[in-house]
Amino acid sequence: MPLPLHHHLLHFLHLLLLSTTTSSSTLPPPSPSYPFGFSYHIDCGSPTNTTDLFNTTWLSDRYFTGGATAIVSEPLHFSHHHEKTLRFFPISSGKKNCYSLPFPTLPFPSYRFFLRTFIVYDNYDGKSHPPSFDVSVHGTVVFSWRSPWPQSLARDGAYSDLIASFPSSDTAALICFYSFATDPPVISSLEFFAVDPNSYDASSTGNSNVILVNYGRLSCGSNQWGPGFTNDVDRFGRSWQSDSDFRTRNSNKIVSLSTRRDISGADQKPNYFPAKLYKTATTTNEENGGVLEYELSVDAKLDYLLWLHFAEIEMRIGKVGERVFDVFINGENLTRIDIYKQVGSFAAFTWHHTVKNLSSSVLKVKLVGVVDAPLICGIENYALVPTDPSTVPQQVMAMKALKDSLRVPERMGWNGDPCAPTSWDAWEGVTCIMSKDKAALVISQIDLGSQGFKGFITDQISLLSDLVSLNLSSNLLVGEIPSGLGQKSLTQLDLSNNQLTGSIPDSIASSSLQLVLLNGNLLEGRVPEELYSIGVHGGAIDLSGNKGLCGVPSLPACPMFWENGRLSTPGKIAIGLSCLFVFCVLLLLVFIYIKRRRNDYDFALPHELTSLAAKRNRYQRQKSLMVLEMESQHAKGLPSPFTTQ
Repeated sequence: MPLPLHHHLLHFLHLLLLSTTTSSSTLPPPSPSYPFGFSYHIDCGSPTNTTDLFNTTWLSDRYFTGGATAIVSEPLHFSHHHEKTLRFFPISSGKKNCYSLPFPTLPFPSYRFFLRTFIVYDNYDGKSHPPSFDVSVHGTVVFSWRSPWPQSLARDGAYSDLIASFPSSDTAALICFYSFATDPPVISSLEFFAVDPNSYDASSTGNSNVILVNYGRLSCGSNQWGPGFTNDVDRFGRSWQSDSDFRTRNSNKIVSLSTRRDISGADQKPNYFPAKLYKTATTTNEENGGVLEYELSVDAKLDYLLWLHFAEIEMRIGKVGERVFDVFINGENLTRIDIYKQVGSFAAFTWHHTVKNLSSSVLKVKLVGVVDAPLICGIENYALVPTDPSTVPQQVMAMKALKDSLRVPERMGWNGDPCAPTSWDAWEGVTCIMSKDKAALVISQIDLGSQGFKGFITDQISLLSDLVSLNLSSNLLVGEIPSGLGQKSLTQLDLSNNQLTGSIPDSIASSSLQLVLLNGNLLEGRVPEELYSIGVHGGAIDLSGNKGLCGVPSLPACPMFWENGRLSTPGKIAIGLSCLFVFCVLLLLVFIYIKRRRNDYDFALPHELTSLAAKRNRYQRQKSLMVLEMESQHAKGLPSPFTTQ
C-alpha cells in the first residue's frame, strides 16, 4: 500500500550533517567490514567513481539505471559528494524507472539486505517544486514523497532505510521509482548491504513476506554516528541519531551517561549491534520513580517491531535488584527489566516487541523506575510492511523478452515487475490478475495496438500461460507467428495490419479462441481447418489481405504440391513415395542382373561330358590323319593295304 509522507522524515530521516571533525581526519579509516563481504555504495548522478573521507568507494550509477543527471543548486551546502549529485527520471523515461542491482552468489536459501537511500531536491531544476513519487523494493511501495516538501527537507534532504529479504531465485534487486503526473522522481545516493539472513527475528517477523522499514533508530545519550557520518563502524551500515529530539516533556531530570569500558555481548550475530551503542545511555537523577518517555511518529495502519537496547554502565549498580524499571508501550505495561539480573554489568541486553492495532500516529515508549532510575541505550522501530505479490518469474522473463523483441520505447516505462506493486498500474498496455492459488500475479491481457513497433513476436510469449487477449494490431511487426502462441487460455488474438510472414501455425487453432484477426499481413500457405471453424461456430475470424493463404472457403485452393513458397506436406509425401518407388525398381533391376550372370555360368557342360567330347575329338582327328595318309600312298602307286591281291 502507498505510505504517506511520514512525519518521521522531518525528524529521524533529516540526517544531513556538516563535515565530521575527528582525530583521524588526516588518516582515512578502514572500510567497514561487512559480515558477508558484499555491498553497493552508489553515487546517483555521478559520472565517475569517488572515494569519501571514510575510505568508502562510491560507484557511478550509469550502469544500473536510466534517467538523467543533475547537481543540487547549492553544492557547497552539502558535506559529501554523494549528496551533491542526483539522478532524476523525466516523464519521457516513463512513469516507472528502476535500479537493478545484481545479486552475488551467497550460500543461503534467501538473501537479506539493508537498503539506505538519500533523497534531496534543493531546487536543482529551478522550478521550486519538489516532486511527488513513490519508491518500491521488490514490487512493494516502501517510501512515499508528496509535494510540497517542508523547506528544510527540500533543501537538506533525508535518509531512509529498511531491511528486506529476497528469494534466492531472484537474480537482482529492483529499486523502482513511480512518478505522479509529470513529476520526475529524484535520488541522490543508494546503499545496499548484505546482512545476516536471521537478523531481527527473521523467522517470525522478518521473512520474505515482510519488509522492515525504519521509523526511528536512536542512540541514547549520543549524537549522530555510524558509517558515512563518523568513523564508528556498524557492520550493517546502520546510522544512529541522538534521542534528544524524541524525548517528551514527561521525561524528568535527564542525565547522559558514557563509559570507555568494553561491553560484552555486543557485535554478535545475527544482528551485530555495535559496541558503541551500549557505551552511552540516558537516565534520570530521580532516585526512585524516574520517567523516560519517547514519542515516535508512525503510520497507524501498520504493525511495528520495536527493539530496546540496554547495558548497565554505572559502577554503583553491582547486584541484582539495584535498578529495576517497567516498560510501557502506548500505556500498556509489558515487562519489568533488571539489567544486572539479565546480563550483569557492562554487557549488552536487548528486548523486542511487536506492536499491533495502533489507534494513533504516535507510538509512545515509556520507562518508569521501580527501584532507582530507568536507563536505556538505544531504540529501534521498524514498520512491518507486507510485501505485495509479484509476477510469476517465468512470465516476468517472457515480458522482458517481449519488450526486447517488440523494441518497446523508453517512454512506456516497461521496467521492473510488469504487475507489481498493485497500488500502481501495470506496464502500459498490460493487464494483470491474481493467479488461481492467490500467490502471485499473472498477465491476462496485452493491448499494444497502433504503437509503431518494428520488431517481432518472441517465442517466449508461450510462457504467458494465463494470457486471455493479445492485441498487437496496426504495428510494423515482421517475422513469423510463434508456434507457441496457442495458450489454452487465449480467447482473442488480433495481429492484423502488420508485416507478418510465413504460415499460420496449427497451435493457434485453440478451441478457446473466439476472435482471430490476421488480416492485412503477408501470411501464406494452407489455413488450418480448425482455425477456420471458429467462424463457423459463432466466433469471428478475418484472414483477408493475405494473398498467399489458401485452403478454406473464400480463399483459393492450395496447389497440390506447393504452398508457402515451398513444397507442401502432400508434395513432400508424393516425392517421398516416388523416390521410394524408384529406389525399389532400381533395387529389383540390380537383383535381376546379378541373378542372370549367376545363371549364365550354370549353363556350361558338366566336366564328365567335356572329357568324353575331348576323347571323341581325338579319335576323329586320328581317323582323319589315317585317311589322309592312305590317300597319299595311293597317289604314289603303292599298293593299298586294303586292296585284294
